Amino acid sequence: MKTEFRLKLYALMLAIVALSVIWIVGSGDAAQSTLQSAVYGKDLFAQTTTNPPVDQQPPVDSRNHSIAYYTKMMADIAYRIHSRYMEEVDPESLIEAGIEGMLSNLDPYSVVLKPKSYESLMESTHGKYEGVGMQIDLRDGRVTIVSPMEGTPAWRMGFKAGDKIMKIDTVSTDGMKTDEAANLMRGPAGSKVKLSIQRPGIDYPMEYDVERAVIELNSVRYYGLVEPGVGYVRIDKFAETTTDELVKAITDMKTNMGIKSLIFDLRSNGGGLLDQAISVANLFLPKEKLVVYTQGKYPTSQKKYFSESEPLFPEGDLVVLVNGGTASASEIVSGALQDWDRGVIVGNTTFGKGLVQQVFGGQNGEAALKLTTAKYYIPSGRCIQKPERAKKHMENMTEEEIVLEEKNSELGDAREVFFTNAGRKVFGGGGVVPDVVVEDELWKPIEYNLVRKNMFSEYAIEYATKHKNTPKDFEVTDAIVNDFRSFLKEKAFDYKTGLELDLEKFEATAKEMEKSDLFASDIKEMKQLIEKEKVKDFDASIDYIRQSIKREVLRSEYGERGIYEQITMKEDKHVKQALELLKDKAKYGTLLKPSKKEDDKG
Repeated sequence: MKTEFRLKLYALMLAIVALSVIWIVGSGDAAQSTLQSAVYGKDLFAQTTTNPPVDQQPPVDSRNHSIAYYTKMMADIAYRIHSRYMEEVDPESLIEAGIEGMLSNLDPYSVVLKPKSYESLMESTHGKYEGVGMQIDLRDGRVTIVSPMEGTPAWRMGFKAGDKIMKIDTVSTDGMKTDEAANLMRGPAGSKVKLSIQRPGIDYPMEYDVERAVIELNSVRYYGLVEPGVGYVRIDKFAETTTDELVKAITDMKTNMGIKSLIFDLRSNGGGLLDQAISVANLFLPKEKLVVYTQGKYPTSQKKYFSESEPLFPEGDLVVLVNGGTASASEIVSGALQDWDRGVIVGNTTFGKGLVQQVFGGQNGEAALKLTTAKYYIPSGRCIQKPERAKKHMENMTEEEIVLEEKNSELGDAREVFFTNAGRKVFGGGGVVPDVVVEDELWKPIEYNLVRKNMFSEYAIEYATKHKNTPKDFEVTDAIVNDFRSFLKEKAFDYKTGLELDLEKFEATAKEMEKSDLFASDIKEMKQLIEKEKVKDFDASIDYIRQSIKREVLRSEYGERGIYEQITMKEDKHVKQALELLKDKAKYGTLLKPSKKEDDKG
């Protein structure tokens, strides 16, 4: 029995160096690249070196002490603890603790995947799963939403990029890793999970009861005409079938719809498979153009990825939409297109995920190791990763390091300067900065409370039962708005503003200090003022309320396609900006050329 245990220990240790099964574009923190040679030329074709050359390998004695010696030491110690400790010790827990200790010295994104977590990873690249439908990352020690997947419960709840998940049911996410959080949020379709969300700019957490569903993983969410000659296509991830789906969509638009220009929507696309990012970029870039290169531990481990075939959409004007949820593989695509001056990038600065991860093991129900193995760089030499807490976990950083890091992340002018193929100036240090910025609007308290309490979707169901065959060009009239007001009263809809929460804290403090009588009249007056302000809040958000009613009524009648056709294509301000650019050929061309100042310096 002891011999068998010892063999298992050695096998588990050695499993860490097993062969990989899949490459993914991962999450993590990377320093800015120092490799700034001329990266646009054909001369960058080179063989990939997966192992360090002999002159870069450590001496034999040092290598033995680095791997074999310490692996044996760890196995021996674990064996002695298991066989000699005064109480029974679970061997699995013992080894897991040792592995966690090893990984704690790496970046926060290198983790061991238990069988369930590994299955979840595989599901994210093909097939379907049951859960809430969001892509998450680890930021500032908290599980953070990168992007909700469109059409899923998370998307319908209105979750946004940057939302921090504070609790899952009753479990705090403080110190929790993303794989654990994903497992907690998954479950049978129809069951519910309670999420506590902290949104930037809002001082208190928002509580959501989210009903799980079967999450379909098709990449192309919608494609069609914005207007004659102008196509639109949206993908929300990079999975195994993404390129095939996109080829089908673009071919259909070219052949049957006669598009001459294209709006390519990568907003809230959290990324995915590296090979799919390369093949998608290849649809727009000429053959033999550098798309991305990865750099591992050794200088000779650099690997370059080029477009391998003639593009499907080589010359038509192209606008790429991005936002804060555009991450990882979608940043490779948008960044490569920007660096080759192939299209205009419109929206907000992207998320900033620039590490590649490799998965080792995982077959036959075994645990797997997801390890950060390289940083990725786009053709200009930029590393997209935002430089925040890469080398250290937050708890190991000094206050001075944290303050300096935050300051550096805000100093755009201090970022390292790079240049596109045409000589346009671009910046490193985190995310893809768009050529044309379109700011997102912040939600007001009444708006996210209407969403999280499902008021719009419930009203849409009620409306649909009373109004059959609602036309696609349905508009929300004043009468419908008033009907919605009545609906909210019937449902006893209420919410708490930030001021109201502060007042409650003050009232509780006054009670503890036995001063309630002293402040009673003031508190009563403040509550009356708050209720009056809530009435004004509804009117201040009337445009959002109209569009949300319209969206949910269209969803109930026509599904996601109805929303795209009637709202995204006609009312989305990012799409409107893109269409305006495509119509203004002079402005479009100017944006893809360097200014005289850049020309002089470039």
